Amino acid sequence: MYLKIDHVDKTFQRGSQSTEVLRGITLDVAKGEYVSIIGHSGCGKSTLLNIVAGLTDATNGGVILEGRQVDTPGPDRAVVFQNHSLLPWLTVYDNVRLAVDKVFRKTKSRAERDAWTLHNLDLVQMVHAKDKRPAEISGGMKQRVGIARALAMEPKVLLLDEPFGALDALTRANLQETVMALHQKLGNTVMMITHDVDEAVLLSDRIVMMTNGPAAKIGEVLEVPLAHPRKRLDLVSDPAYIKCRAAVLKFLYERHRYVEAA
Repeated sequence: MYLKIDHVDKTFQRGSQSTEVLRGITLDVAKGEYVSIIGHSGCGKSTLLNIVAGLTDATNGGVILEGRQVDTPGPDRAVVFQNHSLLPWLTVYDNVRLAVDKVFRKTKSRAERDAWTLHNLDLVQMVHAKDKRPAEISGGMKQRVGIARALAMEPKVLLLDEPFGALDALTRANLQETVMALHQKLGNTVMMITHDVDEAVLLSDRIVMMTNGPAAKIGEVLEVPLAHPRKRLDLVSDPAYIKCRAAVLKFLYERHRYVEAA
């Protein structure tokens, strides 16, 4: 298996207080697969993503990528956060070039690094804004640059933490289309955190549904049997799409009801 999350537990300790966030999370992700993790706020989705990224240590268990345990950050796992995290004093080009230089300084010439930076900006249609600074471009454009920076590292796994959560509906839809097209073109392995049911069904090969915290677990894993490429308007009336959407809503609604009744 390409990426394996193996019996991961996570407990946060603050003084004498301990909070168990994740319990017994095991998940296999195939190379080139697009997996979404969905659940209510506070169920530990982002904590799980941070463990895969190496930003947070697992209390028990671990993450294996291509047969090697990974527990520290590395360019083989690039993260795009909801907050774009661009450096405000650098241009769009320089924000991406910084990552390119970090990863490829020893393996690509200066000219190759320049071409690679521009190539990745072109993938997200941002070459025209390469000399602008983050304050001069829109939220959606900033996220495009963040995605370009992540892709420029040629990661084995692209980790998306609610990357469209802070955007308006139209910008969000446009970026979803971009990410779908990139996944089709590049065949990269993607793990995305979301709380948007339609987004999860539209983009994913599988949807991992988390139970509510504390001690959140994987409740169900849903296969999405929709062929690629997918067209948003065609899917609205597609029986398979409707069935998947209903299954996720049913899971989330029943879990939510369980919490309210507890």
